[in-house]
Amino acid sequence: MYIDTHAHLYVDKFSDDIDEVILRAKNNHIDKIMLPNIDIDSIDGLHHLSDKYIDYCYPMMGLHPCSVDDDYKRVNKEMEEFLSSERNYIGVGETGVDLYWDIKYRDQQIESFEQHIEWAKNFKIPIIIHSRDSLDLTIEIIESHQDGNLTGVFHCYNGTVSQCRKIADTNFYMGMGGVVTYKNAGLDDMIRYMPHHKLVLETDAPYLSPVPNRGKRNESSYIPYIVEHLSAVRNTTIEDISKISTTNALKLFQLKE
Repeated sequence: MYIDTHAHLYVDKFSDDIDEVILRAKNNHIDKIMLPNIDIDSIDGLHHLSDKYIDYCYPMMGLHPCSVDDDYKRVNKEMEEFLSSERNYIGVGETGVDLYWDIKYRDQQIESFEQHIEWAKNFKIPIIIHSRDSLDLTIEIIESHQDGNLTGVFHCYNGTVSQCRKIADTNFYMGMGGVVTYKNAGLDDMIRYMPHHKLVLETDAPYLSPVPNRGKRNESSYIPYIVEHLSAVRNTTIEDISKISTTNALKLFQLKE
């Protein structure tokens, strides 16, 4: 059994065959799929998919850092209203800081991220962190806000052993996705070091498809490719990775098996 802790299966790239995508995931032993939000326009699709597949696709709420602009405060206010509704969101995000594409809204991204951190504390649910070209910065922000009431996951983790150690010390998890299978990623030392109790699986579908499907649309059914690589590098069994990652994900998102 596996849990995909990060997938955007509600986006247009899945509009023609989402039922087949879900069926393939189930046939490949994906027991649950977590759905982080992107922006205000993605909410309807997020809700539709999670309502259609109750107790299989679980929604989260947040504003992706790449969607932060001059209007982010109004958008965040609307998202906070969703979080306060009767709908059961299992996490806050996707949020964080992205300095890869553009640094124009760097300060606004940080402010939005810190707002999301407060939501995670207030609603007692984990936060899902995007940290492209900003890993040290996002770690520092989490360290400054960690008071024992904050947990979450650094999604698509591809940092160093030292950064891995810092994240584990903050009581956060790290999402292992398709990037770990890329030969030029140079992540094997980190994979071998990562504390087993901080490892969760993810796809980030439709992005970052693992080898042997790199360059194609990603989907949750590809989780086993990630697991195969992790088990080989860590010199353990596929069953061990399955058990560890599932136990961690259930604990992180406060779900029953």
